[in-house]
Amino acid sequence: MKYKNIIDMHTHSDNSFDGNHSCVFMCEGAIKKGSMGIAITDHCEMDAKNFDFRAFTTNQFVETFMAKQSFEGKLLVLQGLEIGQAIYNKPLSEQILNDFKYDFVLGSIHNLENMEDFYYLDYNEYDIDDLLTQYFENELKLCQWNNFDSLAHLTYPLRYIVAREHIDVDITKYYDIIDEIFATLIKNEKALELNTSGLFMDMKDTLPNKELIKRFHDMGGKYVTIGSDSHYYDNVCQGIDVGMDILKECGYDEFTIFENRQPLMVTIE
Repeated sequence: MKYKNIIDMHTHSDNSFDGNHSCVFMCEGAIKKGSMGIAITDHCEMDAKNFDFRAFTTNQFVETFMAKQSFEGKLLVLQGLEIGQAIYNKPLSEQILNDFKYDFVLGSIHNLENMEDFYYLDYNEYDIDDLLTQYFENELKLCQWNNFDSLAHLTYPLRYIVAREHIDVDITKYYDIIDEIFATLIKNEKALELNTSGLFMDMKDTLPNKELIKRFHDMGGKYVTIGSDSHYYDNVCQGIDVGMDILKECGYDEFTIFENRQPLMVTIE
């Protein structure tokens, strides 16, 4: 890795429905990459049907706690959660966050209400502008709800609309509402995530891209987390060094991690 202060703040163990490796194995992957730390942020999709939230959160919290103890002194292990579509079930979302004392919570939107994940949509059947308008409106509502630490992969639908389906999107059309999202994050002292997963897809770009990271910085955004969104132990930290490059080019000297839900600044070096 190009940098020595590497901490991957977005990873998924096999507690996630699409994860593949145990918490311990994910930690081993981080050590193999020379990382200082890892946040294990498994999916908790709040609009999931017929899902045992209590069993999932209990098991995931215990496993991440055991990993934290096992790697103490060798790797900083942060107990995290990626809470998806929290605004579609606010009472349950708030109950989970009250019941479990996470280090770090990512907030995300993977689908519009009562629809499938953007991954599964047939984009020939939808108006792309309408989908993206609704998506960013929900992102803004999520930021106004405010019970998370970092907003995950702001431009998530572009993974599939642009990278997979090769449909051109003029992201500048949504700058007004994106500015509202940024202003809300800044006012609430929340972080924006720089997600590096898109670097390894056809889009060859981060989520959000450098231009939006710079826009966040210039509006006064202080906190940025960096995450690989890895679902495999050997992809932990993938692209983090490129993310660091982008942060430096956008004017950041530090990135952010969260411990006990509090932001901590780490020098980019």
